[in-house]
Amino acid sequence: MSRTILLFDIERFSDRDDIEQNYLRRMLYDIADRTLTAAGIEESRRVRADRGDAVMELIDANASVAALLRALLTETPVQLHGVNRMASSSAQIRLRAVLATGYVAIDERDGWVGSDLNHACRLLDGDVLRAALRERTGDLALCVSEDVHRGIVRHGHPGIVPEEFRPVTVAGKNGPMKAWLHGTVPGAGTAASAYGDAAAGRAEAAHGGVTSAAGGAARGGADGGSPEGTDGGPSGDPASGTAGGAVFHFHGGAPSFGGGLAGRDLHGVSGGHVSGDVVLGGTGDGRPADLRSPRPVDTDDPADGGALR
Repeated sequence: MSRTILLFDIERFSDRDDIEQNYLRRMLYDIADRTLTAAGIEESRRVRADRGDAVMELIDANASVAALLRALLTETPVQLHGVNRMASSSAQIRLRAVLATGYVAIDERDGWVGSDLNHACRLLDGDVLRAALRERTGDLALCVSEDVHRGIVRHGHPGIVPEEFRPVTVAGKNGPMKAWLHGTVPGAGTAASAYGDAAAGRAEAAHGGVTSAAGGAARGGADGGSPEGTDGGPSGDPASGTAGGAVFHFHGGAPSFGGGLAGRDLHGVSGGHVSGDVVLGGTGDGRPADLRSPRPVDTDDPADGGALR
């Protein structure tokens, strides 16, 4: 049978004791019922399967998917907020949800069978949806299948904003699966900063203790100074007023850029930072260092063999 598939799953259900789990299950059923009622879907048009910490709803294909999605975006968060504001910290309920469509068979044992149903369940259990709920301050993370996005979301029905859905890829047993996540993709918010800091640390260690940034986003030096400049101002030379240029911090090792060793004309750069117009391995006019004009010899300079005065 062609059906709309709605799945809900409670976050951290197994971390609760028996009394809390019993309470959370009652709240889950109540939230699911209120969501479906708000979508105008009567009980006679749906079949429910209990999965302990989750519920699965098979809904008549003639019921409005747009109305159901709109209820998931509006009514479900309201219901979750209403429950959680009256519950103790140990009884807070947060949900992952998936909305999909497809063909499902119900056998003589009331078992549900179908690859479309399997696909929806794997979206529900996927790392993307779990991570999205962990990162959010809200209590709901919703994912829709490719078919629901193509048939409903992208057309911008009232109460459904296509720009709020972002494509994601979920790893599955039979390969990657395409879906659409409502809201921010995991790693695009505050967690992205932490991921970026960790990645930068790994890169710094791999390149002999060099970090670089442009546009005023450079990190502080080894002495824990200001991340943007030694005086806390914009990156660049405060005296010359340059800003937004590249800033390189050297903390020892053998720094390399694009695979080449940063050597030769970097005389006197053993610590601190270099800012402004930085030329590495050249003369500044685009010619290799080996082709530059010879420097005039100063006979009074000891470095050139002159007499020491």
